[in-house]
Amino acid sequence: MNRVYNFSAGPSMLPLPVLEKAQKELLSYGDSGMSVMELSHRSALFTEIITEAEQLIRQVMEIPDNYKVLFMQGGASQQFSMVPMNLLVKSKKADFVNTGSWSKKAISEAKKFGDVRVIASSEDENFTYIPKVDQGMINPEADYVHITTNNTIEGTAFSEIPDTGDVPLVADMSSNILSEQIDVSKFGLIYAGAQKNIGPAGLTVVIIREDLIGQASETCPAMLNYKTFSDSGSLYNTPPTFSIYMAKLVFEWINDLGGLKEMERINREKAQILYDYIEASDLFDSPVNKESRSIMNIPFIIPNRDLDAEFIKEAKASGLETLKGHRSVGGMRASIYNAMPIEGVKELVAFMKEFESKH
Repeated sequence: MNRVYNFSAGPSMLPLPVLEKAQKELLSYGDSGMSVMELSHRSALFTEIITEAEQLIRQVMEIPDNYKVLFMQGGASQQFSMVPMNLLVKSKKADFVNTGSWSKKAISEAKKFGDVRVIASSEDENFTYIPKVDQGMINPEADYVHITTNNTIEGTAFSEIPDTGDVPLVADMSSNILSEQIDVSKFGLIYAGAQKNIGPAGLTVVIIREDLIGQASETCPAMLNYKTFSDSGSLYNTPPTFSIYMAKLVFEWINDLGGLKEMERINREKAQILYDYIEASDLFDSPVNKESRSIMNIPFIIPNRDLDAEFIKEAKASGLETLKGHRSVGGMRASIYNAMPIEGVKELVAFMKEFESKH
């Protein structure tokens, strides 16, 4: 069986060693005689799995003790509502930075719960850059400031985390969590869908400072209240058990690799290889401002040439999958998350060179 290089924006590639270990343990986890998918979430074996998963992500991300790690469902899209339901409760004011499609969805949901103000936006240039944000722009009475640290569709990312002073910073980190070293203490809350750098779809990880838990109103549904998950150790109801197990294996893989310092080095090397070629190419171009480029999602275009469909078809035939750009922006997009090996990026560049030589 030949595995392809999957450049999908999500669900994305998983590390081969993780898949192989999961395959080995699939029919019987330990000596239980049961698959992880069959284990009770109340069993001692699953308690061990979820405890280890939390310990590992704490270790890898260097999460301070005054933060809770919650394993949930619903994806980032559910967090668009859950964050304001839990945090937009004092002044009922929140500041947002609008950097693309997912920011806009988060803004739209938050408006249902309070007064939302967009303090910076890159919509004026089709979201091809990250706008500057400084503390003077922020309402000191705001319940929180929200950013999307990496924009999957547009291919932009924050190179510096804004200083929001005493106002909690909330971040949708779905598409770049675990890709580089970050200072968790700069954030009040981080949320991330799993299906890019953490594991299979179905799991959402929330990292929240303890003082932000328990603010939701009494009318907030239990399953949309962070306190419910905090108090129960993410076991209020049946969690996505297999996804949590897979996430644990991914955290182990990153730890064994050398942690986020080494993961970031590899990711920057991969991105540099692709960006360097695009810069030198006479056929391909990057639509993104250099200072704002993502190291996870790299869109590229063939200006004034109707060759996209041909490129994607030939790439697929060469074992390079899911390179079509998002329908809202067109062109191509290579998502090179943690599990994408350097060899995959080199194969893509070699194909692009060959394609360019023919056109």
